[in-house]
Amino acid sequence: MLAKVYSSALQGIDAYPVEVEVDLARGLPKFNIVGLPDAAVKESKERVTSAIKNSEFDFPVRKITVNLAPADIKKEGSSLDLSIAIGILKACGAMKADELCHYTILGELALDGKVRRINGVLPIALELKERGMKGLIIPEENAREASVVKELDVFPVKSLLQTAKFLEHELSIEPYKYDLKKALKEASSYEVDFSEVKGQLHVKRALEIAAAGAHNILMIGPPGAGKTMLAHRLPTILPDLTLDEAIETTKLHSVAGLLFTHQALVGIRPFRSPHHTISEAGLIGGGRIPRPGEISLSHNGVLFLDELSEFPRHVLESLRQPLEDGLVTISRALTSITYPARFMLVAAMNPCPCGYFGDPRRECSCTPLEIQKHLNKVSGPLLDRIDIHIEVAGVRREDLLGKGVGEPSTQIKKRVNQARNIQLTRFKRSSLYCNAQMNPKHIRRFCSPEKEAQDLLRSAIPELGLSARAYHRILKISRTIADLDGEEKINSAHISEALQYRCLDRQLWRR
Repeated sequence: MLAKVYSSALQGIDAYPVEVEVDLARGLPKFNIVGLPDAAVKESKERVTSAIKNSEFDFPVRKITVNLAPADIKKEGSSLDLSIAIGILKACGAMKADELCHYTILGELALDGKVRRINGVLPIALELKERGMKGLIIPEENAREASVVKELDVFPVKSLLQTAKFLEHELSIEPYKYDLKKALKEASSYEVDFSEVKGQLHVKRALEIAAAGAHNILMIGPPGAGKTMLAHRLPTILPDLTLDEAIETTKLHSVAGLLFTHQALVGIRPFRSPHHTISEAGLIGGGRIPRPGEISLSHNGVLFLDELSEFPRHVLESLRQPLEDGLVTISRALTSITYPARFMLVAAMNPCPCGYFGDPRRECSCTPLEIQKHLNKVSGPLLDRIDIHIEVAGVRREDLLGKGVGEPSTQIKKRVNQARNIQLTRFKRSSLYCNAQMNPKHIRRFCSPEKEAQDLLRSAIPELGLSARAYHRILKISRTIADLDGEEKINSAHISEALQYRCLDRQLWRR
């Protein structure tokens, strides 16, 4: 007897259809799975066998061959358990299920026949929508995630027995429905706010500018100055995720298994803060079977690298291409997978090994050579991709003990949204969406300062020892400052403020 069940599998963050073909033949009892299964798929033999026996069915004592087509693509994970079990029951005559072709079946089986949640349901649901499929049978815990795709009938199941009865029309299951707008609203609240930060007005301003233009930013200051606290609150002033961005972000988190149970969407900007001991594969992505790294999990959000100078140099250097391209390609012998990686880089570091260089309250114990060596741990090409360098001084006692409340994130976000809307209008005929993405051609077109501002910038170049790359960065930052002020032209005030945000270009850091 031969049976065919339709399922699906993942390759990167994209899904592709899988046909589970089951053949029962005479001969010594044997259970084979072919079609490039990985270890988890091969182990499904034991799970499927026990689940069928513990679900009121007799397991066929026959030679069983399961083929996973297409046979030239590696299959991984446990999501094919349920479809394999249904295929065996259909092939041995334990169920008729004449309408199997109308459903895609996914789920991991427990030994007692219960169905457990799986990863990557949203990419699979989106792929089914593109192919025009209507019915998706999945674990109950994945129902909200799959219901994001409205054009799909999602049937949540709890066990193998319930699935078999549903396919035999002995049990009715209503398609799961969930309000997408409600899901996005429920998932779009932050637990932190800028009003909780005491003092540091100039750093808040720099972060507002960074958020308005999607500029990468590096904060340099002594321990305890609040760099980490400020970085954690940056996502609260970034523009809200659009529905397309939320779906794209959710796909990545779903594939990585980071969605909470019953979570439908990732509704807030991701914030990832890996430890400085992370490997290159952990940051960029990789492994024997490529998985998304921290930069992809930060897609549409913020990647925060605390203690930047403590990261291995080769790990930091691997950021250079993703920062430019907004994606990362991982190549292996069997496959090549591309993950999106468009994120804001926020970094923090001490100005010297002891951390107190330039602090008026604590004396630095480092020699000029040690300071220079410490700063040189971050290469010039990487710094070239960071627009804003801001010095973060220690919090003043008056600010720390004061009872005043700072400006809330909602007010700052309004100004950021207004500036972003100006940029979207400016770049509507190009592929850009923010000032940080401008190349020299766009800078010449959109960043023409007034004469007084040009004179100021011309005199600042030799005075501060600014390089050519710093010159372009200052123009981009000043363009964002002008957008925040609602000004079409870049004036001298915008240039003056932008010059403050390039402290690593000044010669005093090189002495």
